[in-house]
Amino acid sequence: MAESSNPIQSSGQKLAGKVAIITGGASGIGEETARVFAEHGPRMVVIADIQDDLGNQVAASIGSHRCSYVHCDVTDEEQVKNLVNSTVNAYGQLDIMFSNAGILSPSDQTILDLDFSEYDRLIAVNARGMAACVKHAARSMVERRVRGSIVCTTSVVATQGSVAKTDYVMSKHAVKGLVRAASVQLGAHGIRVNCVSPSGLVTPLTRAALAPAEPRELLEHFAGRCFLKGVVLTPKHVADAVLFLASADSEFVTGLDLVVDGCFHGV
Repeated sequence: MAESSNPIQSSGQKLAGKVAIITGGASGIGEETARVFAEHGPRMVVIADIQDDLGNQVAASIGSHRCSYVHCDVTDEEQVKNLVNSTVNAYGQLDIMFSNAGILSPSDQTILDLDFSEYDRLIAVNARGMAACVKHAARSMVERRVRGSIVCTTSVVATQGSVAKTDYVMSKHAVKGLVRAASVQLGAHGIRVNCVSPSGLVTPLTRAALAPAEPRELLEHFAGRCFLKGVVLTPKHVADAVLFLASADSEFVTGLDLVVDGCFHGV
């Protein structure tokens, strides 16, 4: 089997020569991860999203020699398949898939008033879309004998309950189950599958969902639920965790839920 991963790289070249896809890469955690990846010597970082203007702006700001943008709605499996195939056709192979695209519940529904139309939409993105990204990235890696890394974004709610947003909690538990199953099934091919679970943080997604809260209010809200004081979670903290899971620094780590939450409590 060909070895795609290199020995642990110097601090500035952890992804030297690698090709990565980041879904949900036009803003928030995805955008920050694209910028962090680009600092570590990749051949190409392909960001995928449905926010075309933002996605193109992010790619241009990073530089066309390091980053490109592709429109992809992860609820459409054919689009996910095309995203992977176009990346491989353009750059030879796929080494890293950061399956990050996701949405929040549009309402604070409990199980007593669960709206299945909202549920179906959220599950289509957060669970089904995540599975499609893992499936097609893994197929490409297996076919080309690439010992790749797949990372999924889940949440602290994947290990605890919540007083609201039942559909969101369910979707993140599904992602954790996906990672556990895929890490076992793909281990024989040398493919690692992990997830990162942040607690609440300020992103365009959370700001839109929790409007009209101001960024400072959100920061105080999230910080107040973490036992770790003196630091507030940002997308950069999550991106650094993803970099660890994507790089050879974690070459014997698979099936891990890397929690980045400052000892979060209460949901």
